[in-house]
Amino acid sequence: MPEQPSPQPLEERVNNRSQRPSSDAFKSFMASQWAPSDQQLPPPAEVATFAARRRRAISERFPGERLVIPAGPPKVRSNDTDYRFRPHSAFAHLTGLGADHEPDGVLVLEPVEEGAGDDGGHHVATLYFRPLAGRDTEQFYANAHTGEFWVGPRPTLAELKARLGLATAHLDELEVALTKGVGAPEIGGLSIRLVRKVDEDLDALIDTARYNTAQDPDALDLSEFDALDDQLKEALSELRLAKDEWEVEQLKEAAAATAAGFEEIIRALPRAVAHHRGERVVETAFFAKAREEGNDLGYDTIAAAGNHATILHWITNNGPVREGDLLLVDAGVEAESLYTADITRTVPVNGKFSEVQRRVYQAVLDAADAAFAAARPGIRFREVHAAAMRVLAARLEEWGLLPVSAAEALSPEGQQHRRWMPHGTSHHLGLDVHDCAQARAELYLDGELAPGMVFTIEPGLYFKEEDLAVPEEYRGIGVRIEDDILMTAEGPVSLTSALPREADEVEAWMAQLR
Repeated sequence: MPEQPSPQPLEERVNNRSQRPSSDAFKSFMASQWAPSDQQLPPPAEVATFAARRRRAISERFPGERLVIPAGPPKVRSNDTDYRFRPHSAFAHLTGLGADHEPDGVLVLEPVEEGAGDDGGHHVATLYFRPLAGRDTEQFYANAHTGEFWVGPRPTLAELKARLGLATAHLDELEVALTKGVGAPEIGGLSIRLVRKVDEDLDALIDTARYNTAQDPDALDLSEFDALDDQLKEALSELRLAKDEWEVEQLKEAAAATAAGFEEIIRALPRAVAHHRGERVVETAFFAKAREEGNDLGYDTIAAAGNHATILHWITNNGPVREGDLLLVDAGVEAESLYTADITRTVPVNGKFSEVQRRVYQAVLDAADAAFAAARPGIRFREVHAAAMRVLAARLEEWGLLPVSAAEALSPEGQQHRRWMPHGTSHHLGLDVHDCAQARAELYLDGELAPGMVFTIEPGLYFKEEDLAVPEEYRGIGVRIEDDILMTAEGPVSLTSALPREADEVEAWMAQLR
């Protein structure tokens, strides 16, 4: 006979390891004799004013429509353990909430009469989240996702309202708030836009509401709604192209912490050389500083020694670090506010560049300097890349590596120099390491640089060991230099100038730290 199924539901079996008592005596005792919680409300956060302006800007784009921006649920790492929670960047941008806030939370901008909303806008914003459970409730000690006994204190509705200057409501009220009045505008219904692919349950809820209120459900084309939702995501991405003063300060803090992390890397080099997986020693030296000074890494660290430095996104970091090789480290600390730096430095493991290493390094540095000199308010973003490419193509021609002239290589029909520099020179930076990624090309790649924009300059040259198109002396050398740049009305300012860039300065810096 086949085995009889267990009467215990699968979703409850995860609690088998907890062996939690269920007696009334235990429940009564657990609910008693707790000191009262601090009832003082926090002062308004500095970010609150800036977040309100951002919500006002997005309200201008979509009057008369309900806008839904989820934080997202926790993500499972293994079975019943989750990754540290990080909210979706659009949610963080419009609320001002950073690390750990708020799992499953949703920001809803409810349309009102034009001009009658928050700050004279067209919407009233409400943050829906799961607040602190009372210590007299079973959730306090029994829920491993939301119970204070398991995950620590959570804010109350009143606390976040005071801190953010934003209306708050319990997550239990969200479904009614999202689905009421939804329908085709031509029949008096309310249009709704959602940041999709963040919370699958919300995607399903909104799609169901759209289906149930359609005049002809069988003829409903959900792809048309997907296009509307994509427009919201696009607008939220474009809203971040220019950073406000608060955001700039967060990026400066992230850059300073990242510089401190690079110093730890240099101090750890002797240990890295002695270890069979020296790249891991480099990676963890930086990670320790990221956790000490910020929230986390802004992205997986690239710790690439020798030929690994020619692999653009090498994050396995399991190779040795050898004397005589170059070490390329691309790393960034994410601040508590979730804004991240993004810095690359390439250093000689033994503290001294060889002649060929210095030659390649200087070419990349000159390309970075040319890109910085080209960056001015009003020029197109793509021109920063073009300035760097002109320098690199000229050096490759000078060294006899190009099969054609630099001028021919730089033409759209050529591009032979890109064999050794296949990536872009710049990208926007902010809440995401590759920020504003959903912005339209005409505002990003073909957009004009403007005050408040923060972007990287990161040219490189990568000569793989197996590349027979270059002389042997170049093979296995990978160099990238990356800095974070703030555009001001007067021109570009480096946020990462604390870390040396000139070859002689790099050698002196390493000698001092080691």
